[in-house]
Amino acid sequence: MSGEGAGALLEVLRAWPEAPRGAVPMDVAALVHAAARHGLAGFVQHALGRSEWTLAEPVRTNLRREALAQAARGMRVKALLVRSLDALAAVGVVPVLLKGYGLGLRLYPEPLQRATTDVDLLVADGEVGVASGALVGLGLRALGEAAAAHAREHEHHLTFTGAAGMVELHFRALVGYGQTLEAEALLARAEEATLEGRRVRYLRAEDELVYLAIHASNHLLQRLAWLFDLKLRVLASPGLDWGRVVEVARGTAFPHLAWYALEAARRLTGAAVPEEVLAALAPPLWQRRMAARFFTAGRLLETELMNHKPAWVAAKLLLAPRLLPMARYTLRRLWDDGLTVLRSR
Repeated sequence: MSGEGAGALLEVLRAWPEAPRGAVPMDVAALVHAAARHGLAGFVQHALGRSEWTLAEPVRTNLRREALAQAARGMRVKALLVRSLDALAAVGVVPVLLKGYGLGLRLYPEPLQRATTDVDLLVADGEVGVASGALVGLGLRALGEAAAAHAREHEHHLTFTGAAGMVELHFRALVGYGQTLEAEALLARAEEATLEGRRVRYLRAEDELVYLAIHASNHLLQRLAWLFDLKLRVLASPGLDWGRVVEVARGTAFPHLAWYALEAARRLTGAAVPEEVLAALAPPLWQRRMAARFFTAGRLLETELMNHKPAWVAAKLLLAPRLLPMARYTLRRLWDDGLTVLRSR
């Protein structure tokens, strides 16, 4: 995959909401490959349809195929989302929709242009039991008792799987880098909405921006769609309270993580993040330099960290808001992985 062709994906993202201009990249097939890799095939097809770029028929066919495949996966996830909402409504639970179809519905030209693979629902800790029962009632398999107990103590969600797909039932907003973002305050500020006549909730705009940024950094920005989400989240809220964004981010254990994602979104996709916001959230200079090395355009386009485990671990340790919790978390994960291997023998 050529650097120029893949880099054209960033041109498309930077240009939005305008159509990309200039000459068609030489290796436009690499653009299509990069769009599919980063969950943006559907959006890129839409954006290029508004441009003056003329694609060769094989390339256009491949982009259409990738976009349709992404949309088909999204329809499957949406169907499970709707069933899950109905099941939870029957037991009096109105969840917050995290990421996924609900985000695509609000931010993208068409909701299926945002790739999604599972349903993410956030509920209050006291609702986990009844919500879990409702999801099992859909024919989804819950975690075993030991795995569920481990997840309740150390992770941020329970997983329910079946032929219809996967639901992640969040009872914390996020666990990462050895620290936790609890859900209570976010739930208290969540806003009511509807999705196809069903009651849902969404995080308040400032909370959602911070959550999306932290989530992206927790996964080392390895999908450019996550950075583009941040640009679209800002575009969707012209009245965004940036002082509140800073307050929310600083109120978590993860202000550095918010900075990594917001800085990259501004640099790579043109997200309108004010300089003073980045200054208020900036980690120490040495970590900013590490982030600049890990999160270059080329490395993110190639998902380099995802494909190189030692570099992934090094990045997690070096970019952690606090080293000791991250070191403890890493050791625990290695211990858990070792036990899993031993039990499988």
